[in-house]
Amino acid sequence: MKLTIREIANLAGVSVTTVSQILNNKGSRFSDATKKKVLEIVEQYQYKPDFCDSNIITRQSQTVGMIVPDATDFFFSKVVEGVETYLNSLGYMILLCNSKHSSEKETQYVTELLHRSVDGIILATPNILPQDHILKQQPAFPVVLIDRGMNAREQGQLLVKEYEGAYQAVEYLVTQGHRHIGMLRETQGYYQLTERLAAYKAVLKKHGLPMNETYIQSGELTLKGGYRAAREVLKNSEITAIFCGNDEMAIGAYQAIEERNLRIPQDISVVGFDGLEVSGYLAPSLTTVYQPAFDIGYCAAKFLVEAIRGGGEKMPNRTFETTFIKRNSTRMIDNSRKK
Repeated sequence: MKLTIREIANLAGVSVTTVSQILNNKGSRFSDATKKKVLEIVEQYQYKPDFCDSNIITRQSQTVGMIVPDATDFFFSKVVEGVETYLNSLGYMILLCNSKHSSEKETQYVTELLHRSVDGIILATPNILPQDHILKQQPAFPVVLIDRGMNAREQGQLLVKEYEGAYQAVEYLVTQGHRHIGMLRETQGYYQLTERLAAYKAVLKKHGLPMNETYIQSGELTLKGGYRAAREVLKNSEITAIFCGNDEMAIGAYQAIEERNLRIPQDISVVGFDGLEVSGYLAPSLTTVYQPAFDIGYCAAKFLVEAIRGGGEKMPNRTFETTFIKRNSTRMIDNSRKK
């Protein structure tokens, strides 16, 4: 028979608070007889505290909700790993929800998480939250946003210097002699890579390089999306390099390039973005821009727990640096090779 903390209190003839304090070694003010009575009942029924019982006293569920736009995405899986690593070390559980880039589904999950009395929410969203969004109606509720700065917020926002990272990557291709550079970007409805696209265009404009509309192709931020978008870019025979919106798209591009009997990097240089672990094991290994996905998740969880336990203190914001990683998927070419 499994007892609740309230049932133990009834059997012992004491309050729930008394039982809780004795079980948490905070019962020094109670008599030895009271403590003995409670502990005998605990031993007799082999009672183990659970989160529901703890919630009666602390009003905390030791549970955090997290919503991501794509649970299968390599980047977000690493973010989730960071969140879990921090939370699990403190005894917190995570309720993970996959919004599939849908603002409607995202709002439904937020509502459901609040009804389940989670202590806080980590929201990775590709959407601009409307003014009447449920989270904006509860400003005191702990929330951390991972949203590329789409939503103006004074606290609990984690950003990455994506523009700087993308700019460095495209600038590098230019220094390698590339003049016709394609880009694979996200399709509508996906996590917007606005900063990466802006950096690509800025570099091309700076150097007076052609910015043909057909050089930029959209696709899902997946292997298949990268494959399909790369096939379209490669219809431009003058292209010598492709900057990909993320590493998954870059991996898909590898397949499209091979199908056209082209070689990386001899014929086409490829650069990714994310710095996924798998990118170092491709053949050839992928030149990419690393962003610290694990650290982003770990930091998000840390900020959230501090807010949960801190009693209303303002959460900090944080901006993460990127790192350009040069590998074997790029090479210098003769400027006169293709014009």
